[in-house]
Amino acid sequence: MNIELHYIPIREVVDGYFDNSEQGCRGFGGKLNIRPPYQREFVYKNSQRVAVIDSIRKNFPLNVMYWVDDGDGTFELLDGQQRTLSICQYVHGEFAFNKMYFNNLTAEEKNSLLDYKLMIYVCSGGTAREKLSWFEIVNIAGEELTAQENRNIVYTGEWLTAAKKFFSKKDCAAQKNYGDYLKGSAIRQDFLETALKWIVDRDKTSLEDYMARHQHDTHCGELWVYFQNVFSWAQATFPKYRKEMKGLPWGLMFNRHGQKFFDAAELERRIVELMEDDEVKRNAGVYEYLLDGDEKHLNLRKFSPKIKRAVYERQHGICAHCGGHFELKQMEADHITPWSAGGKTVIDNCQLLCKTCNRRKSNK
Repeated sequence: MNIELHYIPIREVVDGYFDNSEQGCRGFGGKLNIRPPYQREFVYKNSQRVAVIDSIRKNFPLNVMYWVDDGDGTFELLDGQQRTLSICQYVHGEFAFNKMYFNNLTAEEKNSLLDYKLMIYVCSGGTAREKLSWFEIVNIAGEELTAQENRNIVYTGEWLTAAKKFFSKKDCAAQKNYGDYLKGSAIRQDFLETALKWIVDRDKTSLEDYMARHQHDTHCGELWVYFQNVFSWAQATFPKYRKEMKGLPWGLMFNRHGQKFFDAAELERRIVELMEDDEVKRNAGVYEYLLDGDEKHLNLRKFSPKIKRAVYERQHGICAHCGGHFELKQMEADHITPWSAGGKTVIDNCQLLCKTCNRRKSNK
């Protein structure tokens, strides 16, 4: 690879700037691809992009940027996307600096900013893999990439470009249709990673294997259809939305229970009942509990250390099942009448069992 340092004025970089879901994101007279497939989405906060403009207005040097020469008169922005977009957005009037938009500046102030020269290393030649390796190297000192952003670097291709349209844009279909059910950020690849984790759980494979197998597909239809099926099932099974439904592992639940029949009306009755139960400490766990019956999802109330000590003294340290004598730290509090049978977490419903007996009881 050949790497040369260039000083390119802002007016040339922002020339012809556009950013849309259909045509992508370009500048430099349409010759610079600002957001190649391996790049993250725009994640700067307003304070960060304002800081970029402040540096330029004060004529302070910005950190060096990196472009790749594609050999046909076009370039890919390898590193410096966040700063480049901040500059383009400011010049095109998308935000203000010191309560002044670019158009509010005097002609002299505009020209001063537009004449500011960016330090840009341009890499030419080399294979695609060498360029991606360079991208990883120059990003080591930058804001840490998420695990999925790193996967995107390795498995960049047509499939990833298609998948990011559905899962990784600020106004993507996953956000618009199912944002109430998902935690994280689309632009930080959380939605894409979530969808991948769910589908590879179904297929008993890994995220890396899935992305490698589909890297050169021209579409991401399988993943998007699967993702929609997950939420069609979730909304049919639990028609009434509650805030506790946000961030649940819907795909994993679908993989295990999607072929079973559930009475939605009966489930709703039980949801109301469980959420009113003061023994249940994790309301979000109600949904998984109703599907598999595992009480661990509910984080049920536990006996306090004070109750445990009082019951230990009452039993004289004797396990209520095996009759052996144990130290307090060797014993565990247990419901005499289980919660599932209406038992409450009160001293009169508490017994102490040795750890072995309690484990044996729990496994029955």
